[in-house]
Amino acid sequence: ITSVARLTAGYGKVTTLDALQEQLGISYERIIYVGDGSSDIHVMLHVNRCEGFTIAVSENRHLAPIARRTVLSDNALSVLIPILEDVVGCRDRAQIRQLFEGQGVDLQGWEKTQVDRLTILETARPASASLPKVSA
Repeated sequence: ITSVARLTAGYGKVTTLDALQEQLGISYERIIYVGDGSSDIHVMLHVNRCEGFTIAVSENRHLAPIARRTVLSDNALSVLIPILEDVVGCRDRAQIRQLFEGQGVDLQGWEKTQVDRLTILETARPASASLPKVSA
């Protein structure tokens, strides 16, 4: 299934996914869900709980921590990377690049990152306490 014509955001997606899963007789472990916004949170939590695989395709601060993987790209083929690595089990970057190149697609700028999002503000007055000592 590549798309669903119309459905309610949020928990409506869970209901639709459950109906499709039952209708097609697919086990949840074989479901890969790709989402990009807050309306995908409920269904991603549901798919994760049922041992499916979730991919976020945006930096949505609520969605990215829930998804098993996050991919940021302008090309829809980018979701194949976590599928090949985590579902198929192909962790060899050279082999993945070769697979894409064999289809006439060049992977450029492939970098894996872990992002810490911080907001640091100055206080009205500096704290008088010193930094805690860290033991090695």
